[in-house]
Amino acid sequence: MNIILNSKKQLRSIWWVAVFFLVLAAFTFPLILFSRQYGWEITIAQQAVVVVAATWVCQLLRRKPLSELTGQINRAAARNVFTGLALGALLMLAPAGLLTICGYVKWQQGTGTGMAMLNLTGVFLSVAVAEEFLFRGFVFQRLRESIGIWAAQLILAGYFLLTHINNPGMVGNVKIIAGINIFIASIVFGLAFLRTNNLMMPIGMHFMANWTQGALLGFGVSGNVQPSVLKPVFANAPQWLTGGSFGLEASIPGLVSVIVLAIVLYRRKPVFTT
Repeated sequence: MNIILNSKKQLRSIWWVAVFFLVLAAFTFPLILFSRQYGWEITIAQQAVVVVAATWVCQLLRRKPLSELTGQINRAAARNVFTGLALGALLMLAPAGLLTICGYVKWQQGTGTGMAMLNLTGVFLSVAVAEEFLFRGFVFQRLRESIGIWAAQLILAGYFLLTHINNPGMVGNVKIIAGINIFIASIVFGLAFLRTNNLMMPIGMHFMANWTQGALLGFGVSGNVQPSVLKPVFANAPQWLTGGSFGLEASIPGLVSVIVLAIVLYRRKPVFTT
């Protein structure tokens, strides 16, 4: 058995994962060196460009179009985007609404200006593109082909959690609840890809969940606080119930919300079954 090539004399999928990270490193290291040399910070938008570029190069090497991952730009893609946006908003509005009805959170006007909201929208969109291309894009598809859907889901959910594990406020009960939430959220985004066969829905869902939680409602987003339209005021509620400054990701209602969404997506007819 040839561990490098498959029966069609093509590079096995698992090795393409290594190729991807080599290509990603080839783009990333020069960017880091230039940023240190000239004293500028690498933005999340630049990180998104690097991840997309590495994905595109790997697809070229495989002689496959980028649309194999993103899907064709058509009415179905637009429908997937809008569905993702709606689900992402609901993922955060549901626990926030429950906390409001129960009297644990009250609302004040936030400090976000129009320009701040525009900048935040760009940041959250860049985060969604960078992370979905990295965690649900080329690597996920090659792992799915080589070790199966659920092994790939679990490995990349663990990787997704590791990239968030040192975020501000990741301590104590917050670390436990938020860690479980982030791990399941990765599974949810993976299910969104598997149900649509493209990245449009998970990108839309990821973007809108962060935007609704942070820019609109004023909760922290994985521990990062930013200007917002509204500002939550916690009525002496425990942190495990509201998520505190970390965000709804560290709250029990937020955890229930992401579990329910995972069940809904799992029960939908999948595009991939193996």
